[in-house]
Amino acid sequence: MAPSSSSSPRFHFRHLGALLLPVLAAGCMVGPDYKRPSAVISPTFKELRPAPGWHYANPQMAELPKGAWWRIYNDPLLNQFEAQVEINNQNVLQYEARYRNARAAINAIRAQLYPTLSGSLSFNRQSSGRGSRSSGTIINYGSSTTSSVASNSTENTYAQGLNASWDLDLWGRIRRQIQAQVTEAQASAADLANAKLSYQAQLATAYFNLRYQDSLHDMLERNVAFYERSYQITKNQYEAGTTDPTTLMQAKTQLEQTRAQAIATDAARAQYEHAIATLMGKAPADLSIPRGALPMAIPPVPVALPAALLQRRPDIAAAERRMEEYNAQIGTAIAAFYPDVKLTASYSYSGDPIGSLVQVANRIWSLGASATETLFEGGARTAAVREANTNYDAYVATYRQTVLTALQAVEDQLANLRVLSDQAQQQAIAVESANRAATIAFNQYMAGTAIYTTVITAEVTALSNAETSLQIQQSRILDSVSLIEALGGGWDATSLPSKNSMQQDNPLLPSFIQKDKN
Repeated sequence: MAPSSSSSPRFHFRHLGALLLPVLAAGCMVGPDYKRPSAVISPTFKELRPAPGWHYANPQMAELPKGAWWRIYNDPLLNQFEAQVEINNQNVLQYEARYRNARAAINAIRAQLYPTLSGSLSFNRQSSGRGSRSSGTIINYGSSTTSSVASNSTENTYAQGLNASWDLDLWGRIRRQIQAQVTEAQASAADLANAKLSYQAQLATAYFNLRYQDSLHDMLERNVAFYERSYQITKNQYEAGTTDPTTLMQAKTQLEQTRAQAIATDAARAQYEHAIATLMGKAPADLSIPRGALPMAIPPVPVALPAALLQRRPDIAAAERRMEEYNAQIGTAIAAFYPDVKLTASYSYSGDPIGSLVQVANRIWSLGASATETLFEGGARTAAVREANTNYDAYVATYRQTVLTALQAVEDQLANLRVLSDQAQQQAIAVESANRAATIAFNQYMAGTAIYTTVITAEVTALSNAETSLQIQQSRILDSVSLIEALGGGWDATSLPSKNSMQQDNPLLPSFIQKDKN
């Protein structure tokens, strides 16, 4: 420390900033710059072939509604329910909180780029002997003796000052940490989008399953009405003595079994209704859904090229962002091999009385620099770099596997929809034939040329085929939901918050630190 005098040059902290900004600007960021690795992508989807009765929308002519893909089903009640997922679903809100946490962590890391400034104010009161003597006379038995006594002095000292330290980050250790956290925040945003898509798809699946139970219940109730008429006819014949008790009991059994099947649909329906309420963030007791019917029309789904999945699937975007995050961590590990350069400065006054504290004669300032370098650490830094590289390699593999899984999901649903479309056409023929057979068998029974067992067999076959047809329709609409989810639900990577937007949270960040904003 060097005390200043009235003739010494004045020092201001703004001089420190002007002096150091060019030095910091000249600093580099060690470690590899990120380049997105390639992934296995086919030029087209293998299963993207026309199917009778259902087709895929031309990707150049149509797109899924942005953020509201469920609107293609034209169901106002479904639209109302889906809108609640983003607002009230507690799992989605957890992901939203994680995203905000990741974004807040950017500022915590970025603060290390700025000087740390601290102030101090102190008072000290000290008493000490100075060796001065005071004379006095001691009277003893009529004689006098002269002696001296030591005296104490008390001093007050006031002090105030500022201290600053600044890590210059010449090798980009902090900036790599910022880069890693920014991309982690983007990955968290993609996780949030993926969670929304997943729970919205779950709600749509539960909703259409509920509608399947409604349609199945209606179908069974129609058969119950038919079997009631058959039973009444058989009962009349039994009372007239033209049929036997076995036939009557067979008609009664068929009626009651069908009634039981209709009642059983209410249990599954209630569970789907409860699931929908939970996905909406409501208590199951607070939601009652009126009965409806399963849609018979399957809306065309716009299917783009496989490469578009890299931009349209939030889970792929999250995996890609984490690759850059772990690439940046390699640079952080490499920076540990270089000296850590810091600047320190202090500016203070010390004196007594307090009124003269800020006089030039009481001013003290200092400016210093230090560089620390680890000379030996048993290979820990080398191990850290290797660990960072292996973490990056693992996330490259995760990214590529995520892409492959996405391609598989799309191909699976395309194949399902193509096959189910063909199956639905064939099943419709089977239903028509079974219904005709049941009608013929009943007419023959009424004419006395067939026994009632023949009628029961034909009617059971007709009902079974009708249920199968309804199940195929259920599978088709659920697979269309799964296809939309596999395609990203109309989401796009441009929806992610940009690095620039997250770097602009603090306008004091020097522009040269924000050179990588994309």
